[in-house]
Amino acid sequence: MTAHNTTSTEAVLVLASGRVFRGYGFGAEGTALGEAVFTTAMTGYQETMTDPSYHRQLVTLTAPQVGNTGWNDEDNESRGNKIWVAGLIIRDLAHRVSNWRAQRSLEDEMKAQNVIGIRGVDTRALVRELRNQGSIAAGIFSGEAARRPVEELVAEVNAQESMAGADLAAEVTTDEVYTIPVVGEKKYTVVAYDMGIKTATPNHFAQRGIESIVVPAGTPLADIQQYNPDGVFISNGPGDPATADEMVAVTRDILAAKLPLFGICFGNQILGRALGLKTYKMKFGHRGINVPVKNHVTGKIDITSQNHGFALEGEAGQEFETDFGTGVVTHTCLNDGTVEGVALKNGMAYSVQYHPESAAGPHDANPLFDQFIELMDAASPNRTAGIAADNAADNNPAATN
Repeated sequence: MTAHNTTSTEAVLVLASGRVFRGYGFGAEGTALGEAVFTTAMTGYQETMTDPSYHRQLVTLTAPQVGNTGWNDEDNESRGNKIWVAGLIIRDLAHRVSNWRAQRSLEDEMKAQNVIGIRGVDTRALVRELRNQGSIAAGIFSGEAARRPVEELVAEVNAQESMAGADLAAEVTTDEVYTIPVVGEKKYTVVAYDMGIKTATPNHFAQRGIESIVVPAGTPLADIQQYNPDGVFISNGPGDPATADEMVAVTRDILAAKLPLFGICFGNQILGRALGLKTYKMKFGHRGINVPVKNHVTGKIDITSQNHGFALEGEAGQEFETDFGTGVVTHTCLNDGTVEGVALKNGMAYSVQYHPESAAGPHDANPLFDQFIELMDAASPNRTAGIAADNAADNNPAATN
């Protein structure tokens, strides 16, 4: 592999607070606006950059050197291999790519996709700032843009749309329905709502005999019933869950129809809202692949991959009444007590705040996919009879539960 271009281009990272970090541009040149966040993952920058959940975020990588493994065509997590991060902030860019799977350099791919980066930043000082002050609006300005007066740059940063209240899932979801077929013998059909789905997730389903029919966010229940799904999955994605009223309403319809439901990340917040819980914006969020989560049902602790800036309100083991039966907070983060999972006690719906597809990250949570199969195994022989019984009860005012 050849070395990357070491030509130095002036660049500056400007926070909405007025704090300035100077460095050198890499990748494309120009201006990138977004919310400055950080991830503690030491590996997996390609998966991070192509994760749609990072839409409109300027991602700081805490690993001191980035780019060593280059870029390949197999590890992208977005359909179409699109980079979703608004910009990349790093300490050092590797002088050479050294990995047998690499097909080009990180910088080559960033240039090809017009993604702006800044290197040479004191990322330790920046992460301290973000931990103390919280995630904040920011901008990367490289080349000519970096030579403008700082006051102008700060004003431009502050003028951008806030992440709170942003409906970003609508910007990343698929425009059309598509199918990921099974590997081997087909067992079940699942409708997967694309809130910003990573490609690894339907691939995990496919390996387990589950065909995934991926549909746009907000697709009504009536539209997915044509596929006769055995279960419904709600994916990860970016944005403020408080804006997802349409998807919350759809989720309530799915719960009322007694379809087995599994959600991750944004899907956890949507299920929580459908069950009556509220959400809030976290100070700096959870982004990394080493976040400890406790399952309060089993007592088991998993080390998990996470990327979220919003969370559900609640406490460990909390039970609450919903329109669909008793709900329970099943998981919390051992670092800060944040809600990491909710479920219906009848077993028909569950979700977690982390990423069991582990791309990148540890595989501790992979069994959640098998749990979904077990849920569909239990529900499939009874679902048709249950729906018929419900319809009969609806037509008989004397019937009681």
